[in-house]
Amino acid sequence: MKYFIAFAMFVLSPFGLTGQELERADTIYRNGNVLTVNSKDETVSAFAVKGDRFLAVGSDEEVMLHRTKHTDVVDLHGMTVIPGLIDSHVHSTGAAVYEYDHAVPPMHEIADVLGYIKQRAELLDDDQWIFLSQVFITRLKEQRFPTREEMDKVAPNNPVMFRTGPDTAVNSRALELSGIDESFQTPEDASYKLERDADGRLTGVLRSGRSLLKYESNTKSPSQQERIFQLKALIKDYNSVGITSVSDRNAGDGAVDIWRALYEEEQLNVRVFLYYSMNARAGTDAIRQRIDAAAADPLHQYNPHLWLRGVKVFLDGGMLTGSAFMRKPWGVSEIYSINDSEYRGMRYIDQERLYQFSKLMLEKGFQMTAHSVGDGAVHALLDAYKTIDENDFKVHEHRPCITHCNFMSAEAIDDMAKLGVVADLQPAWLYMDGKTLLKQFGQQRTAYFQPYRSLFEKGVIIGGGSDHMQRIGSLRSVNPYNPFLGMWITMRRQPRYMSSPLHPEQAITRLEALRLYTMNNAFLTFEEKEKGSIEAGKLADFVVIDRNIAKVDLDEVKDTKVLKTFLGGEVVYEVKPKDHD
Repeated sequence: MKYFIAFAMFVLSPFGLTGQELERADTIYRNGNVLTVNSKDETVSAFAVKGDRFLAVGSDEEVMLHRTKHTDVVDLHGMTVIPGLIDSHVHSTGAAVYEYDHAVPPMHEIADVLGYIKQRAELLDDDQWIFLSQVFITRLKEQRFPTREEMDKVAPNNPVMFRTGPDTAVNSRALELSGIDESFQTPEDASYKLERDADGRLTGVLRSGRSLLKYESNTKSPSQQERIFQLKALIKDYNSVGITSVSDRNAGDGAVDIWRALYEEEQLNVRVFLYYSMNARAGTDAIRQRIDAAAADPLHQYNPHLWLRGVKVFLDGGMLTGSAFMRKPWGVSEIYSINDSEYRGMRYIDQERLYQFSKLMLEKGFQMTAHSVGDGAVHALLDAYKTIDENDFKVHEHRPCITHCNFMSAEAIDDMAKLGVVADLQPAWLYMDGKTLLKQFGQQRTAYFQPYRSLFEKGVIIGGGSDHMQRIGSLRSVNPYNPFLGMWITMRRQPRYMSSPLHPEQAITRLEALRLYTMNNAFLTFEEKEKGSIEAGKLADFVVIDRNIAKVDLDEVKDTKVLKTFLGGEVVYEVKPKDHD
């Protein structure tokens, strides 16, 4: 695909090119409702495409000046067009093969979980492991882990691992086979925690303790080609909801190889920004060797299709599982099986190492980010960035990032604005988990849970993502990746199963919500001059949708359907007309 360059003989106007000579368009789209998401949030009626770039944007009359007898002219008949949508947080290579061995049904209550475990026990031999991943307890009707005793009852002869985020619940057979009994002593410097009940008995809940389990997989593993095939199917589904770019936020070497293979086969129908998986607690030499190898990879050079430019580590645990690192104690909780009144969650990287690691990553030319869910983790990461900014170099141009950034504070937002720190948030968690979080923390401690309005008002650049980890299907996935649902959530702030919004003062406008999934996410990946809006010179990624999301009833936004998706001016998805008898 050609990269369009405006020569000096042309003069740029707000909408395109003017002058004695005009670049000629390959295709012109006219008579539309085009939400440009430019700096003025302008709406126009037409745009022209040449090669893989927008050539001109403006009125029908202005854009038609770029027409020749060879130009295709498309009448949009008033349909709404938006920039290609960007998801700031996916784990696509794993999500694509999540159900490779067998389908995993949706689970809404403990009975569903136990029914699945029982079914697997009937299929497997004794002592074969039953593994269930990413069924979040905040989304179960009972709002809790399945108990050790409940899992014992349905699978007495099989070890069971119920893994959700960094935390795991297991049954008695799993503990026994792993050599963990009531006398087990946790070292003082351990990065894991074994929960016990009021009588001191192991409950089977392990915080970040999966490595203690002697788990042996008995499921089929896909080959490299099967992984690539499944990933292509997932990308097709991304395109069907208007997604043209994603950020893979924990790409290990295997994931990088899969993305690379698709790119080299010229079958990568989504633009990908890679956050390389790193272990901040590894030895210094190992960390340097790994990041030096990544820096030497050709993918580290800018490429609009596949760019290895970020680095990610895990600073704390999970909000959905009870291990996010908080500034104040979680509080004793039946929901999360917490019995220690002083428990504040799990933190995995001490402050000095976090500072030194972040500094090294930024110096090596990588955007640093860390999984930081709780406000304690958010403040710790900001303190590391602040130390670099004050003692080493200004971090603003490096756009250091915070991943998740769910629980915040007014002080954290001020620091982010001052330092130029960006963040990616998952609106779906507000919808899916808001009721449970409110029950656990109350109104006061959720005042700065995903505070979109405060962030926008302070000028902090944040993007919308899904944290898509399981299944193909934008609403079927455990973390739904439908961006129109995400937009609606940020405007309505209405958790499911609740009759009122969660801190409605933090809601944002329609155009701000659209910006989360377009220009803001482009800025997060240093690509705001390349994509994220419909403007002359940018990559021609755009989506035709079935309604004007700027004007329809607010609750209709989440039901928006995509009619066509374009990547670099080429159709990568379109609704096929239904056959009629």
